Amino acid sequence: MRTRQILDERPPTPVRPQEQRDAKVLRLGQERRAKAAAGADAELIYRRILAAIIEHRLAPGRKLVEERLAAVFGASRAMIRQVLTRLSHEMVVTLVPNRGAFVAEPTVEEAREVFEARRLIEPALARKLALSATPAQLARLRELVVTEEKARAQRDRQLVIRLSGEFHLEIAEMAGNAILARQMRELTLLTCLIIILYDSPVGRACPEDEHRRLLEAFSRRDEETAAALMLHHLDHVEQSLDISLAAQEDDDLERIFS
Repeated sequence: MRTRQILDERPPTPVRPQEQRDAKVLRLGQERRAKAAAGADAELIYRRILAAIIEHRLAPGRKLVEERLAAVFGASRAMIRQVLTRLSHEMVVTLVPNRGAFVAEPTVEEAREVFEARRLIEPALARKLALSATPAQLARLRELVVTEEKARAQRDRQLVIRLSGEFHLEIAEMAGNAILARQMRELTLLTCLIIILYDSPVGRACPEDEHRRLLEAFSRRDEETAAALMLHHLDHVEQSLDISLAAQEDDDLERIFS
């Protein structure tokens, strides 16, 4: 009994410093991997919800219920809340205290303000890109134009809206002003919602041939024509809006994200 008592009272074997460091490195590595996996999942959910909004599968004004989205994506409500907060910062989702999250529903006045802002920014970006466009950038824009024309021929309006937005975003990013590119991202996403809300069911999102004409001006390095075409293009898109129409709501989240 005395021997057992002595053994029980023996102090624990001290953990060596190297072992402590190794354990800390292992723990930090596991935490980083877990955070990275969560970030990747949140990014995927963000992209899928954003695509559903842009492609008219989630209508403006649609309520985004955290519990249902969490069930659809197999994610936590905290992750869904993080994604919705990010979308609200980009102004495509509206967070209403005590009511929840809704797909943004720009008013007619807000729609006019969006186009006013774009008319101030985009002709200058078009002029700048016309002077600096590289062959690789022109090839990327040409690829978007060709894909958009194919989608238009197939009457795939949702894809046309998305590709039209991408074309304008690419111009903003290629022009090389990071601040204006961020502003254009918000304005372009809002424009997609505006087109969904107020364009006619047979509308063309961006009028036919106008993106190709812009591309030709960039290829010729014709800055004045590029700026004038961009201004005319934005006027044309705004004039095509029909504020008497609104999008239809689809309540089947499982179908939307299937």
